[in-house]
Amino acid sequence: METLEPYSQESERNSKPETENPSTSSVSPSAPPPASVLRLWRPAAQRNVRNQWSKMASYRQQWNLASSSGRSHATSLVNSYLSQRYLPSMELGVLNDMPDIREKASFKLVKQQEHHQSKLLSAYKDMVAAVNYMVNTSRSMRCFLKGPSSSPLVQFSSYSEDVNDTGDGGGMPVFSFSPIAAFEKLAEELVQMFELELNLKRLLVIELLSISCETPQVNGFCWSDELYPGEFDDLSMCNLYSKENHQLVTPRLKDCNSAMHALPVQHNHQPNQEILQVYLTTWLAEVNVDTHRVNEIFTTIGEEMHVNIS
Repeated sequence: METLEPYSQESERNSKPETENPSTSSVSPSAPPPASVLRLWRPAAQRNVRNQWSKMASYRQQWNLASSSGRSHATSLVNSYLSQRYLPSMELGVLNDMPDIREKASFKLVKQQEHHQSKLLSAYKDMVAAVNYMVNTSRSMRCFLKGPSSSPLVQFSSYSEDVNDTGDGGGMPVFSFSPIAAFEKLAEELVQMFELELNLKRLLVIELLSISCETPQVNGFCWSDELYPGEFDDLSMCNLYSKENHQLVTPRLKDCNSAMHALPVQHNHQPNQEILQVYLTTWLAEVNVDTHRVNEIFTTIGEEMHVNIS
């Protein structure tokens, strides 16, 4: 089992997320606060770290529920699409003489597809929200002094009021061995897995929302389309959309440096059964989320804090 790494100024700088609280960014490590403040900082920091990792575990469960719901609706969507697609050539047996049976069945299947497409998109939005919550939580591990240290009532906050306050107690261990920077590093590793998986899920959602038995299909999505109002704002919060360049990050696999350099402008709106099965299997596999490593991170954090948070 990997342990929380010992503190060093270099590891702290490398573990900081790309987008930080403006009050703490580009701040050089400061000298440790006075001993009297440190004695009060440590229990406040412990409470904060426990709260943030408890939230992280909750958002992981939120992701799991949304992902499971998404796959369920994706499967129902695929089944309705295939049933409609092959309906004209199906043998209807004793139902063959019923007037307009194929047309009525086809209409019902179209309505089922629309329902499951809507639910699939809703599940995707829930996954985006879960990852954004993880990102915000990973950036809230630090505990800053609130007000002057000479105040008779020492208080702490999640935001810095002093540019010289790094919020890490000068590298002091929060519980037994590990400083704030070590907790941040593991949170960042966790978040990166779910960001990559969210981006891959987005690609699958686009393909599944675009399938139709109608030709030509005028309601299909492309990678550059916003799938719901405000999606790009949400994706920018988890580093998957650049507002400066107005570009989406293309999907890639964990531990793989190369991404998809070009995504098709025209999607296959009538994929065959084998391709659709690959989409559903990929969704289920969550190839970018190393479940063993995720469990290991939560176990390591729990042992350090002497609580069970997995």
